[in-house]
Amino acid sequence: MTRHKIFDMTFASIYPMYVNKVERKGHSRAELNEVVEWLTGYDEDALDRTIEDESTMEEFFAQAPAMNPNAPLITGVICGHRVEDIEDPLMQQIRWMDKLVDEVARGKKMENILRTPA
Repeated sequence: MTRHKIFDMTFASIYPMYVNKVERKGHSRAELNEVVEWLTGYDEDALDRTIEDESTMEEFFAQAPAMNPNAPLITGVICGHRVEDIEDPLMQQIRWMDKLVDEVARGKKMENILRTPA
């Protein structure tokens, strides 16, 4: 299996794109951080440290304090792929985060973005 380039990209290089995406659509960095923190268990200080340390995406997820147990409830299409069907665990985690960021940018209600079991 080929290694995806995104695994070696730094979180510091991707995070500003997430910020731009949500702010361009009239939403806040705080909303973005809320969904990233929900997914990974990082708090704001820890997010800042991963940016300063230039952690790769692989390191970012490997060192996540606590991946949310409800993350598998994230479904839908991102980059032409159904996130629930992605087999590579790291790629699936990255796409979960992409999906959450997209939902913030689209203005979906936070209580719907932060999935809870039915």
